[in-house]
Amino acid sequence: MSNYIFIESQDPFESRDPKFVEDMAIALKKRGHNVTVFLVQNGVLATRTECLARLTSAGVSLLADDFSLRERGIQPDEILPGVQSVALTVLVAALVQEQTKAMWH
Repeated sequence: MSNYIFIESQDPFESRDPKFVEDMAIALKKRGHNVTVFLVQNGVLATRTECLARLTSAGVSLLADDFSLRERGIQPDEILPGVQSVALTVLVAALVQEQTKAMWH
């Protein structure tokens, strides 16, 4: 079993590309892999909407860069349940784990 980390930086309202990340993350999770989607930059704009519901339902871990959230004025009480606000150092630590594959999108 591998660990997959998808780093999503795109605004889900300006591009359809985040849908690809969602579909791929869910497919990998169904195959038994550990899957995390880490939201950075404009990707954190999704934390206030229901567009992450499928990922949460599938058991994909959702992390959001706390700096990106603050930059965009997103308050902790605005973030949907299931999304954890963390420091970027959490991503760095996860990337160096054995059998971890990352995709920046």
